[in-house]
Amino acid sequence: MENKMFGKYPVDNITIRDKSIAQVISLKANSVPHTFGRHSNTSMGKMGVNVIERLANKLMRGGTGEKTSGKVIRTHGRMQGKKLRALKFVEDAMVIVETQTKENPIQILIKAIENAAPREDVTRVSHGGVSYQVAVDVSATRRLDLALRNVALAALMGAFNKPKPLAQALADEIISTAKGDIQTSYAMKKRDETERMARSAR
Repeated sequence: MENKMFGKYPVDNITIRDKSIAQVISLKANSVPHTFGRHSNTSMGKMGVNVIERLANKLMRGGTGEKTSGKVIRTHGRMQGKKLRALKFVEDAMVIVETQTKENPIQILIKAIENAAPREDVTRVSHGGVSYQVAVDVSATRRLDLALRNVALAALMGAFNKPKPLAQALADEIISTAKGDIQTSYAMKKRDETERMARSAR
């Protein structure tokens, strides 16, 4: 029996080129990817959570209340705690991705994650009362988290106070990031910005 996400998209033939991310991405097929937080009290438990569910989790944010890339995002409680609603947005986005690309949308999402995951970041170090930034390598779990967070944030900003539905904004970001389009992909711009800061801090 073939494993399918949402009962529609096979995951057995998904290829992950980035070996670092491959070890932390879970592609367990579920008709409804919802673990009800069973991983929350387990060390590194989120590595076993399906990547679709993790993307939905990133959409469930209350808004920063501050400017994010020049925009103020406030969801006023519309997404917090509403997991099934977030999953519905993701499922609708997968349908749009499949329609526009004629490919398996799960594979397109994996390509987007690989393109959006930064390899270097900066951290603040204090030595002798002086603080300065140094470049560090990014772990595989954090690379995946950052990629998913930036894709979800781009979707929220793309649909915030605009007529574009959230599912369409999410699908557009996934497709442009998977193509490596630096001009339209917010997630890739954030990746380049992070890596540029790391290079300057070497």
